[in-house]
Amino acid sequence: MTAIQDERYRLLVDAITDYAIYMLDPEGRISSWNPGAERFKGYREPEVLGHHFSRFYTPEDRARGLPATALHRARTEGRFENEGWRVRKDGSRFWAHVIIDPIWSSSGSLLGFAKITRDLTERRQAELELKSSEQKFQLLVQAVSDYAIYMLDPTGHITNWNSGAQRIKGYSAEEIIGSHFSRFYTEEDRASGLPEFGLETARREGRFEKEGTRVRKDGSRFLAQVTIDAIRDETGELLGFAKVTHDITEKVEAQNALNRAREELFQAQKMEAIGQLTGGIAHDFNNLLMAILGSLEILKKRLPDDPSMMPLLDNAIQGADRGVALIQRMLAYSRRQDLHLAAVDIPSVVAGMMEFVQRSVGAAIQIQTVFEEGLPAVLTDAVQLETALLNLIVNARDAMPNGGTITIGASRMQAPADPSEPRAPGLLRLSVSDTGEGMDEETLERAATPFFTTKGVGKGTGLGLSMVQGLVEQSGGKLLIESRKGKGTTISLLLPLAHPTASSQPSPEATPRQALPELPASLKILAVDDDALVLMNTTLMLEDLGHQVVEAFNGAKALEVLEKGERFDLVLTDHSMPKMTGAELATRIQERWPSLPVVLATGYAELPSGEGGKLPKLSKPFSQSQLAEILALTLPGR
Repeated sequence: MTAIQDERYRLLVDAITDYAIYMLDPEGRISSWNPGAERFKGYREPEVLGHHFSRFYTPEDRARGLPATALHRARTEGRFENEGWRVRKDGSRFWAHVIIDPIWSSSGSLLGFAKITRDLTERRQAELELKSSEQKFQLLVQAVSDYAIYMLDPTGHITNWNSGAQRIKGYSAEEIIGSHFSRFYTEEDRASGLPEFGLETARREGRFEKEGTRVRKDGSRFLAQVTIDAIRDETGELLGFAKVTHDITEKVEAQNALNRAREELFQAQKMEAIGQLTGGIAHDFNNLLMAILGSLEILKKRLPDDPSMMPLLDNAIQGADRGVALIQRMLAYSRRQDLHLAAVDIPSVVAGMMEFVQRSVGAAIQIQTVFEEGLPAVLTDAVQLETALLNLIVNARDAMPNGGTITIGASRMQAPADPSEPRAPGLLRLSVSDTGEGMDEETLERAATPFFTTKGVGKGTGLGLSMVQGLVEQSGGKLLIESRKGKGTTISLLLPLAHPTASSQPSPEATPRQALPELPASLKILAVDDDALVLMNTTLMLEDLGHQVVEAFNGAKALEVLEKGERFDLVLTDHSMPKMTGAELATRIQERWPSLPVVLATGYAELPSGEGGKLPKLSKPFSQSQLAEILALTLPGR
């Protein structure tokens, strides 16, 4: 190193007053002292030269041999770095960040140690209070490889280069000294004049600090924290700049990954909470609708056929039915809708609903179908699939108020498979496309969020796409939404292919209704429900069918009735009851009276943990005809 370079390094060290930088001989005695050390520790250079550096340690640290340990680790491991309490001349303590690097001669003998100390007392206090701040700066010298530390002349040309700079940026000293430091900046930053702005700010204000993208020798980019300090001599003349660069790529990427993980976790928790909420609300509303529809049905049968009253009654029933449809959407979103999975032929389902769909969308909209030849069946629920398709078609219609084209298409695609896993059976892509106004990025991101709708008040619940997503995911598939503002929208249902041996499930409209066997004129039925309104309506419907009913308001009461020895033909019980669920009641009944049939009525079509999985189930709200049907199918011999 030349004398000029030695002088510049000395000036660099002397200009930095935020750090104590000094040398130790191999035994730990102080051999140099900079102004930063004098400011931190209170000793002038003559007071400390030749003294052992352990005098700055606390009595406790000296007693446990920390100074000797520090030198030993620096000598054997190449570096010692830690934080701890240090003592000033006046006896006060400060929290210091300390780096000790060994200095070796060209022959490999130990010349001494370079020691850098920074006062972190205020920062440590902030960390204790906020638990979130980080150390902003660390000063590294020639032997420190985690930072690029180098000097610039007043025009920005590089005059020296440390090992950290070579490691971070990839250039050796011979390659880079004499070059302008702007070569590390991106083309965009050079074009905007950022290198010159940084030097001018440091020249005017004494320091320039910034984070940004920098370029290595191989052309790769990295995120850097950069500090430029103006270096002046005793007369104030600008000698150049000290530049410190720290590669923070991994830190920023780790923080970004953490932020993404937190956002994904928050979104998952939010969606799970909404699912649980909607599922619970759906259960309660099913009970309410059960009472309303049951009462209306009995009332309609018993009222005279009065033309002035029947439309009002029909209107009330229609409104309640719309409530049932909304509840089904909520259950589908919350993954609690019972699906009857079977092999479904997509072209048949679409063909069966085309006449109704065309009437629904109006004459201004053209509907076309594009199906690949020889499409295999998919595994899903035909009824729910029709409802999902109708939702998508209505959405497409609403997106084209001035008319347009709706395209329903289907094609086979291969499901991505892990080579270590058995080969996936593949997927079928069923899509509904429109030529409407499309969605912007913000709307597209929220499109499937429950209760989000772009329609006017009273024109949409915001559960349509959520219901479709629930159906697809319960079927083992995935929902894709593709849209651009002004370019239309395509919504695709990726559904798993049915196994070749799976039984097919035709369109609901094509399913013939089988004649049910006749029941005896009067059955004796034990009806159990903790909701008095639902129990009353269930009793009314059963009695209207000609059956004798005994009521019980919970599982314990039902068992008490059975223990009295009365003979019953069947027990009809609600599932969601306090203290003893319907499934638990059924288990108790089957243990004591194994020949007594039990029907489980529930507002949840899917029961927790598979409870009551083998029991006949009656989904709430149910009609009198559905009640009669489950009785006929459940009784022994029918």
